[in-house]
Amino acid sequence: MNDPAADAETTLRTPRERARAQTIADIVRLGREHLAIHGAASLSLRAVARDLGVVSSAVYRYVANRDELLTLLLVDAYSELCDAVDAAVNALPERDFDGRFKALGRAVRTWALREPARYGLLFGSPVPGYRAPAGQTTTPGTRVIYSLVGILDSAYRAGKITTAVRTAVVPSVLAADLEAIRAGLGLAVPNEVVANGTLVWTSLFGTVSFEVFGQYGADTFRARDELFEHHLTVLAGIAGLGA
Repeated sequence: MNDPAADAETTLRTPRERARAQTIADIVRLGREHLAIHGAASLSLRAVARDLGVVSSAVYRYVANRDELLTLLLVDAYSELCDAVDAAVNALPERDFDGRFKALGRAVRTWALREPARYGLLFGSPVPGYRAPAGQTTTPGTRVIYSLVGILDSAYRAGKITTAVRTAVVPSVLAADLEAIRAGLGLAVPNEVVANGTLVWTSLFGTVSFEVFGQYGADTFRARDELFEHHLTVLAGIAGLGA
């Protein structure tokens, strides 16, 4: 069956626009390959142009420089990661808050282990001399954390966040930051849950990063899947989602 939206998009685009979009897609695809082989710091637009079969002056009509290529790769990686997270979370019932949180965590880990170079571009060491433009990267770069926040806020509104974990006193100076976050996102969760959610967020990506970047060492943990599931269970408890 034809996709009306896709057909409309195709109809609205001129042949020149379609050719340009395809060339940029090819540049991003080759950029992914170079990123996996050479790393972000050694990414070269000239090398991408060579593999594309055009002179470097031609590729600059589509991508101005290395930084613009890095931005395209960032947006591409963030979008693919977030699409994977959304698909995993939305496959479960809306009120299965614990299940949706764990699905989010598993989706992040699965994508990261499959795409270590692209995960490294997003969450590894900064590329020397490159500063990601907020206008292009903030929206895709915050989709996962917004998904996590949405799960916690929905669980709280449904009365499913346990209060026993909310024991640490939030310092007054920190409370101002937390209240600004709550107001900006329209959250019902109290400051303590936002603070715990921040710990859950950083811990989730920390444990994924340790595995992707080999920080555990080669032989410390052989049962990696079980270790991650244990971490997820603990983090769900910190978030107040545990039984």
